[in-house]
Amino acid sequence: MRLAVDVMGGDHGCAVVVEGLKQALATDLGITEALLVGNQSDIQAELSRAALADPRIQIVHATEVLTMDDKPLEGIRKKKDSSMVRAIELVRNGKADAVISPGNTGALVAGSMKLGRLDGVERPAIACRMPSRTNDFVLLDGGANATAEPLHLAQFAVMGNLYAREILGHARPRVGVLSNGSEETKGNDLTRETARLCSLLDLNFIGYVEGFDLFDDAVDVVVTDGFTGNIVLKTAESLSKTIGQMLKQQLMANPLRQLGAALARGAFDGLKQRLDPEVYGGAVVLGLNGVVIKAHGSARERAIANALRVAAQEIKHNLNQTLVGQIASANAALASVLNPVAATNP
Repeated sequence: MRLAVDVMGGDHGCAVVVEGLKQALATDLGITEALLVGNQSDIQAELSRAALADPRIQIVHATEVLTMDDKPLEGIRKKKDSSMVRAIELVRNGKADAVISPGNTGALVAGSMKLGRLDGVERPAIACRMPSRTNDFVLLDGGANATAEPLHLAQFAVMGNLYAREILGHARPRVGVLSNGSEETKGNDLTRETARLCSLLDLNFIGYVEGFDLFDDAVDVVVTDGFTGNIVLKTAESLSKTIGQMLKQQLMANPLRQLGAALARGAFDGLKQRLDPEVYGGAVVLGLNGVVIKAHGSARERAIANALRVAAQEIKHNLNQTLVGQIASANAALASVLNPVAATNP
């Protein structure tokens, strides 16, 4: 597996990415080549500091950096020698199997369109793996499409169903459309039509799911537009951190509580592990002709290592090849509904 890594786009710079790569290379011998894309002198300095001299590493020099402040489309057009653009091009040119970047999300999605969409896919979607009470679920779209149409969301359901089955290990994933109530009369035009389309597909479709269903093991695939999905994702991450801080304050309030906290340290460590977004590494951009992993902009070493692990996992499962066939089947199933005239006059 050949991984192209944008080392310059994250909040913490090159050093964090190099340290994360060091962890990944030590645990995954399936990574045959790691292409580090960015300023050559900076990368070499960090490799020396980390005492990392793995022969699988190659440096691909790039003179520019796409920052979080850059407008996505404008940045992609103007900064053609940015580390993100060069990393994407390595996948497009067949020199890498996946691209991993902690950089600007909008720019990564826009730039990755150079890879082309998989046959039949209308729009790509960001699939975010999230913890529930005892299992994990996948939410998509996590931010690639601020607006979307019912067909787009129906295809997201197909993508999420495959991801939940192959990566999360759910034999028959429960697929739901995020809404403001479980009744069919709730929602809006987008959610109602999406639900209708999903009911026609070969999915274990359970209808609408509400916000309080997400973390209660009630659903395995949550489908929504990127605007709503991104809000859910960031709200969940923020709430997790806030609860952790509040809990720490209460446990340290007096010596008796501190003793209780020490006795329950294993339980608290387990909870922290379950809620830590760094464990999940990165979100997968599904629907593109290539593997694209978006790591969090604030990702530290462990998160980068896990993002590389996620990329390797997707490559091993060969999701894209399977997805093409499933999208074709879904499109055929919906053809008569979406274009009844063409269906009656072939």
